[in-house]
Parts: sequence; structure tokens; C-alpha cells
Amino acid sequence: MSDSDSAAPADDDVLGKMWRAVRRGDVALALGVVAILVVLIMPMPAWLLDFSLAISITLSILILMTCLFISKPLDFNSFPTVLLIATMLRLSLNLASTRLILADGHEGPAAAGAVIEAFGSFVMGGNFVIGIIVFAILVIVNFVVITKGSGRIAEVAARFSLDAMPGKQMAIDADLSAGLIDEKQARLRRKELEDESGFFGAMDGAAKFVRGDAIAGLLITFINVIGGMIVGVAQMDLSFSDAARFYTMLTVGDGLVSQIPALIVSTAAGLLVSKGGVSGTTDKALFGQLGGYPRALGVSAFLMTCLALLPGIPMVPFLALAGIAGGAAFAITRRREQAVEFEQKRQIDEEKQAQPVEEPITAALAIDELRIELGYGLLPLINDNNNYRLTDQIKALRRQIASDMGFVMPSVRILDNMQLPANAYVIRIKEVEAGAGELRPGHLLVMDPSGQPIDLAGEETREPAFGLPALWVDESQREEASFRGYTVVDPSTVVTTHLTEILKDYMPELLSYAETQKLLDDLPQRHQKLIGDLVPQQITLSGLQRVLQNLLGERISIRDLPTILEGIAEATGYTHNSTQITEHVRARLARQISSANTAPEGHIPLVVMSPRWEQEFAEALIGQGDERQLSMAPTKLQEFIAQVRKSYENFAANGETPVLLTSPGIRPYVRSIVERFRPATVVMSQNEVHPKAKLRTIGQI
Repeated sequence: MSDSDSAAPADDDVLGKMWRAVRRGDVALALGVVAILVVLIMPMPAWLLDFSLAISITLSILILMTCLFISKPLDFNSFPTVLLIATMLRLSLNLASTRLILADGHEGPAAAGAVIEAFGSFVMGGNFVIGIIVFAILVIVNFVVITKGSGRIAEVAARFSLDAMPGKQMAIDADLSAGLIDEKQARLRRKELEDESGFFGAMDGAAKFVRGDAIAGLLITFINVIGGMIVGVAQMDLSFSDAARFYTMLTVGDGLVSQIPALIVSTAAGLLVSKGGVSGTTDKALFGQLGGYPRALGVSAFLMTCLALLPGIPMVPFLALAGIAGGAAFAITRRREQAVEFEQKRQIDEEKQAQPVEEPITAALAIDELRIELGYGLLPLINDNNNYRLTDQIKALRRQIASDMGFVMPSVRILDNMQLPANAYVIRIKEVEAGAGELRPGHLLVMDPSGQPIDLAGEETREPAFGLPALWVDESQREEASFRGYTVVDPSTVVTTHLTEILKDYMPELLSYAETQKLLDDLPQRHQKLIGDLVPQQITLSGLQRVLQNLLGERISIRDLPTILEGIAEATGYTHNSTQITEHVRARLARQISSANTAPEGHIPLVVMSPRWEQEFAEALIGQGDERQLSMAPTKLQEFIAQVRKSYENFAANGETPVLLTSPGIRPYVRSIVERFRPATVVMSQNEVHPKAKLRTIGQI
């Protein structure tokens, strides 16, 4: 094989790669912009200038038609980029025509190409004074009327769009909270809002392109006339009258060829901004939107055909462009019709297959297990991009509660409630109010761990979860408050903390029959045999639910569900009373309970029941087996309550939170009394103290 034969396929491969690169939209656009910049430097022959001027006129008409046919400004959000490219194209062609006029203008009106000659002779009618007047009027109309008005509209629209953005953003968040739209629709609306603001801001700047283009047209025309006459008289030995006639006709023709497209684009800009609001890379937005309206392409093709038939206008470039635009319009229209027909057919087939299903009336009975209602002033909490959003904190809370308590917290629905005060919120459990509070957006809640007054400027309040004295301060005081050792939390954390405490109180109520079954189903396969032997032969699912609710009611984690099930299996051998089963399970969880109540010093602080009260409770129990209940005289109960309250107030003053220790037989009954006035107090029996736990007795009841 010869060298020439081996080189031929390589050349073909290189050409093929170059052709595929040019066919890509981004590469084609880049080459087009580079070509415009090259025209500013390199000279251009007359025939190529004719074709380029035809492209400039076609592009301006296509822009105008697109602005006429779009339904909203954002459908043509690439207009600022298109405007810049069209302006640069006209200015580069002005420079190319100036070279030809000054270099070859002495040869006659055809020196700068047929298009400029046609505009010069046809529009001016052979009288360059008429041409100058027409050109001046076009510049005045473009510069004073259209450009000035379009610039003002764009400026006002940009300002109003930015001012209205917070309100529109709040409306989107409110619709999302109310369930009127889903998260996907909210993201689309936020994206459209951002695009609208960016579009009007870009249009405010793009209006300066049109204004500068008009000024440049005037200056270029003046320079061409003066420079051409100097060149013609001083260098080409023309008479003053011939130089004035040749160069003025060429210059005014050039000015008309450039100002007419500029006027069309200025009109398009005015139409776009007066309609009152962009995505993807520049090439996709540019080519996709300019070629996305077949009617615009069709009208452009018709107008190009009419221009080609005018006297003196070169027919080949205009007819070629008209054929391309018309063919593209036909192809796009046909493709869309086929897509519509296919979609209609698909919908008909789906309707035939699908039977209409009416929503059952029982759907109206559904209630939210967990709901947070916010005043309109707190809506920014769910979409705060600067801080940790409320929705993100709730997601983290669900995971934390599942890890700490073994309880899967229900999904929280967040709604806005216009009936609430602006900064108020309400937490509802099964649509019944369980807690409420007020926040100050843009402020921080400061608390003193020691309970002392807070020496900062702010609004006094009480922390909603625990009722502690607190202070709302400005965010600028965060560092100072932290330096003084105060506890500082943001409004979202206040709501999350309040929700956490409410959940701990209402976990038994939220653990439904279905959730209990789901906990069993989610256990690993190795525990399914235990579940099969236990439920429902030894205990019903409702009985198991009740035991788990008893444990959650005293804030004992049910995450170690296999151990709980083993304890239930043991207890059902001698009783079916849920209280006694719960006590046996608590004994099985002794290590977990002891660990949960161990102080940082490594021991469990205890307050023990005196022998007297142990005997009083034991003697007050009546009934046998599952019928046992507490029957103590009211005076005795009041005395016991008073002693417990007094003792724990003294311990709290010393910074102690001890566990109340009783004998196993009376523990559930003591707990039923204590939880009425001190629900957070832990009551343990001796059976729940792990043998390896370290104890420290600090008092006696």
C-alpha cells in the first residue's frame, strides 16, 4: 500500500471529526462568534458582505417574529444573548463595509456590494439628500422612541421584580405548607421566580446595547462620509461632486442596511419587555428558542422571499435563507403534529384500559397524627437557606428518636394558619392542640443554665418547652451571649425542642396498632420464629401494643425489641395482666434502665421509700391477681404527694435529679401517683437496678 493510500483514510477521518464538531450547537455558536470577531480585523469581499448582510436582516426579522409569537417573556429568556450577538454582527459588518467604501468607493455605487447599492439606489431614489433624511429619521425613531422606552421599561421591571421576590417566595412556601403543591412543583416555581428576576435584570443591561448601537450608527455614518470624501478628493483625484455623490450614496446605503435590522431588533426588545419574564447552556437556549416556533420561521421565510423579489436585491442569498426557514418550519410543524397524534392515541388507550375510580368518602375522615401550624410570619423557617431549616431539623429529630427510643415518629405536616398571630405556632397531636408558643424570626433565644437574670438587651419571654426564663435578642449578640456562658438557640431549634418534649409525652398515644405490627415486621428474620410463637398464641398484638405503650409512657426505649419479646414470653406463663407483664419486662431491661439513669459521675442518685410508706402502699393494695388496685385514703395520698414534692424541690435546688426507688410490688402504683404532679420523675424498683450499677442514696421519702 502506498503512502498516499494510507493517508487518505486519515484525512477523511479528520474531516469527519471536524464536521461532527461543527454540527454540535455549542461548537457552531463558538465558531460563529469567533467569525464575527474576525470580521472586525480581516477584510471581507463584496459577495461575502452581501451574504452576511442578508444573514443580519434575516436574524433580526426572526427575533422580531419570535417576540411576537411567544406567550410570556421567559419563553425567550436568551434574548439578551441574542441581542449582543446581533449587535456585534451589525457592528462588524459596518466595519467591513467601511473598509470597502473607503478602499473602493471611487469605483462607483457597486463598490461595497449589491445589497448596499440596492438600498442606496432604491431607498434614496438616486438622491443622497433623501437618503440622509430617511436615515436620520430611522436613527431618531430608534434612539429617541423605541430604545429609550424599552430601556425604561426594562429598568422598572427589574426593580419591581426584585422588590416582589420575597412576597412571591413566601406565597410558594405557603402553598407548599398547605399541601396545594408538592415539593417538585415548589422547586419549579422557585426556579421560575429566580429566572424571572435574572431575566429582567439582564434586560435592563441589554437595553444599553441597543442605545449604543444607535449612537455607533450615527458616528460610523459621519466618519464614512467625511473620510470617503477626503479619500476620494485627496487620493483618488475625484471631483468634489463625484466624491460626495459616490461616498454619500454608499455610506447612507450602508447606514440603512445596518439601521433597519437595528430598528427591528429594538422593536423586538420593546415588545419583549412590555409583555412584562431562562435555562440550560447558551447554545441550547439560543437555538432551541429561535427555532422553536414554526410560525415565526414561516413568516420569516415569506418575508425573505418578498425581499428577494425587490428590484436590485440579490435573489440567491434571500431565497436560500427563505427556503431553509420554510423547510424548518414545515419539519417542526409536522413533527409536533405527529407527537400530538401519538399522545392523543396513548391517552385514549389508557382511558379505555383504566376504569374511573371515585375517591371514597372515607378519605375525608383521615387526620394528621402530627402537625405543626405556623403563623405567616414564621413561614421563612421552612425555607431558610442561611440557617438550618425547620424541615431539616425535623428529619434529624425523627432519626434521633428512632435511635434513642426505638419509636418511629410519624411524618410531621407543616401548615400555615392565617388565624394564628404572625409569630405563633401550634403543635397538634391527632389534630388536638398539644403545645403552642411564640417565636421572633431573625432573633435568638438566650437562657441562663443557672437560672440567673440575663444581662443583655432583649425581650423577656419563657422557653415554651420547659417554661424557663429566657430572652429574645438580636442575632448580632450571639457571640457575646456565648462568651458569657448562656445557652443560645435559634427559632427553628426552639420549635424542634418543644416538639421533642411533646413527642416524649405522647409516644404511647402515637404507637398505633399498625405501627406495632410494622415494628415486628421490620425485625430481622432470625427473630421471626420468636414472634410466631408469641403472637397471637401467648399474647395478642393489642396486648403487645399496650406493653410497649407502658414502656414508652415512662420514656424507656423499645429499640431492644427482641429482649422485650423474650420478657413478654416469660411473663405470659403466669399472667396476662399488661401491668405485671410490663414490670417483668422492665426487670429484663435492668441494664438499659440503669444506664439511662446513671449520672455523669458514674452512679445512680437514689431517693428511697421509707419502710413506713412501703408498708402504707402494700397495705393499700386490694384484690388478687389481675384485679389488684390501689385504695389509699385521700389524706394519706396528699401527705405522700406533699413529701415527695418538697423533697424533690430541695434536690432540684442543689442540682440533683434523683430516681425514686421502691419495692417491685408497689412500683407501678407509686408511679401512677407521682406522674400526676411530676411526670418526668423516674420511679424504679430494686429488680430494675443492674447488679453492676453504682448507687448513691441522697435522701428518703
